[in-house]
Amino acid sequence: MIGKIIKGIAGFYYVQVAEAGIYECKAKGAFRKEKIKPLVGDDVEIDVISQEEKTGNVVKLLPRKSELIRPAVANVDQALLIFATKSPEPNLNLLDRFLCMMEENQLPITICFNKEDLADEGFEAEMRKTYEPAGYKLIFTSAKENEGMELIKEVLKGKTTTVAGPSGVGKSSIVNRLTEGQNMETGEVSEKIGRGKHTTRHSELLYIGEDTYIMDTPGFSSLFVPKVEPVDLYTLFPEFIEPAGNCRFTGCAHYKEPDCGVKEALEEGKIAQSRYENYIQIYMEMVDQQNNRYR
Repeated sequence: MIGKIIKGIAGFYYVQVAEAGIYECKAKGAFRKEKIKPLVGDDVEIDVISQEEKTGNVVKLLPRKSELIRPAVANVDQALLIFATKSPEPNLNLLDRFLCMMEENQLPITICFNKEDLADEGFEAEMRKTYEPAGYKLIFTSAKENEGMELIKEVLKGKTTTVAGPSGVGKSSIVNRLTEGQNMETGEVSEKIGRGKHTTRHSELLYIGEDTYIMDTPGFSSLFVPKVEPVDLYTLFPEFIEPAGNCRFTGCAHYKEPDCGVKEALEEGKIAQSRYENYIQIYMEMVDQQNNRYR
C-alpha cells in the first residue's frame, strides 16, 4: 500500500493511506543501516501487519521532490514564515536567515506577520518596503481576532506548505484556526523571557482541504548559516541579484569594494538597510567559519 507520512514521533510513523485511514508503522531496520530517515511528508510503501489494528511497516521511500533539513520535512511546495508584529518584537535578522534557508531550498515563500492588532502605525508599510522588492508576498493577520485567515487559506490552497517561525508569534493559534483545532496545543507567551513556550514538539502534516496540507513544525530560535560559498550569499537575497550585475569586480562581496551595484541600490533605497546589514552579518559569519575550517 502507498501512503503519506503525516506524523513521526518516538520511532513511529503515522501513514495516511487514501480511503483506508491512518496506519501506525515502524521503519524497517534496513533504513537505519543505510542511514536513511523517513520524514514527515514522505510518500512511502507499507506492508500491513494488522488491518484491524491499523499497524504496519514502512518498507520503501518513494522519490522526494524536495527536502528540508530544518524543519525536517519532505515534498513541500512552499513555505509560510510566521512572525509577530509585537510580543515578541520581530527579529528581522532571524527572518532573513529563514528566508535564506528557504531560498537555498528553492521554495516559494510567503511572510505572515501575525498580531496585526498590536502593530505600531507604519509597521506594515515599513515591512512591505523591506520585503516586497525581494518578491515576497506579505500577509498581515490577527489569529486572536480571526482576521486574515482567508488570505492565508488562499495562499495554501492546493499545496503542501511548511509553516515555520519562532516561538510565541501565534503560529499554533493560526494553525488551530486553519485546521479547526486538529490536535494542536496552544501555549502562552512567557512574560519572564518574552518568547513562547515550545508548544509544537514534532513535525506534523495537517489536512486543510482538498490537496491542501500544512506542516506545522517545532519553534526555532537557532541561527541558520547557509551552505553556499560566502561569495554566493547574495544570490539568496533576491533583490541583490540584478544590482550585483553592475558591480565593477567579479566576485564582489558587496562589502568594502568600490563601484558596487548592490551598495548603489542600497543608497538609492532599492534595498532595505536592515536587509543589507543582515546580509553583511551572515556573510562575515560564513567567512569566519570558512577561515576556521582551513586553520
